[in-house]
Amino acid sequence: MTRQLEPDQTPQPIRVPKSPGFWKETWNIFKRKKLAMLAVYYVVFLSLVAMGSPFIVGTKPIVTKYQGNVYFPAMGYFSPKWENPIFVKDGFAKQYYRLQERDPDSWAIWPLIYQDPKRRIKADEWPDNPGNPASFGEGQQPSWQNLFGTTSGGIDVFAQMVHATRTALLVGFVSMGIAGIVGITLGAFAGYFGGWIDTIISRIIELILCLPTLVLILALLAVVDKTTIWHLMVIIGLTGWTGIARLTRAEFLKLKKSDFVAAARVLGVGQFRIIFRHILPNSLAPVLVPITFGIASAILLESGLSFLGVGGDPSSPSWGKLLDEGRSNHNAWWLIFFPGMAVFSAVLSYNLIGEGLQEATDPRLRDGSESA
Repeated sequence: MTRQLEPDQTPQPIRVPKSPGFWKETWNIFKRKKLAMLAVYYVVFLSLVAMGSPFIVGTKPIVTKYQGNVYFPAMGYFSPKWENPIFVKDGFAKQYYRLQERDPDSWAIWPLIYQDPKRRIKADEWPDNPGNPASFGEGQQPSWQNLFGTTSGGIDVFAQMVHATRTALLVGFVSMGIAGIVGITLGAFAGYFGGWIDTIISRIIELILCLPTLVLILALLAVVDKTTIWHLMVIIGLTGWTGIARLTRAEFLKLKKSDFVAAARVLGVGQFRIIFRHILPNSLAPVLVPITFGIASAILLESGLSFLGVGGDPSSPSWGKLLDEGRSNHNAWWLIFFPGMAVFSAVLSYNLIGEGLQEATDPRLRDGSESA
């Protein structure tokens, strides 16, 4: 028996819920993985520490008023060029605790902890601060004054650890940023155009795979007089793009035959717009996984090079340099434990994020994890 509608009733349209897109569905799966999300929070924490390191620990004021002008000396920790030369001109020698001697009306806002990542703090620098131990031995272990202890030269380990976080994350992000740009671009061209372009790019990939990164870095040290961390990042980036290029090429070979690409060609869309606007966003999912793993590998490589004494600027703080000093001083357990845990936790976090992305973006692994 059919139900009759009343005269004042009108049929209501049926609303079909919109299905989530690929990236939203991937995020919904990824955020249910507790270890991967915990790793994301830890990486965010490390990033905040790296960006705010001059405000956490240092001997340069965050902001100061000197001779009637306002300056930001703490920015000199990011780049020496950002530190106003007036303080060197007036004979401070970067000893900002002497501000009152030159200008009694000056004021300053200091970091949370008064310690320096490059030099030992003397006893007369800060009120109620006895200074760091001058020689290796008693008093170097962790204390309320030196949270992670000090090195053999009396430099605070906590200050070095905090500022070395910036170096570690910078190496990972910049090097894999270079690798990602090169790998995605060359892989996209090889997969889309094919033919002789694909042949040439494939041979270049095979050539780069034959060049060990460590050998190139050692060769650079023999040629360049003064190597910096930027030299290492460029070499790591220019030798770490091959896996990204291969994955991108495979995705483009599959997607360039899709219906939406054929429709774009019929509408007269240019080739470069098809590559970067239509195909590339749909092929990034498997590419993010090797980039994440590559960041962990870059951090580990930089720490290893610093441990061997062939890293970047010798004056820059590094987790690997602290480990190297701990190797020479077996009784100083704090020189091994704290930087070792920093390297281990950073590398583990990126590996967990990469594993979570791999399971969330791969339908085969996704189905297996969902059924489990």
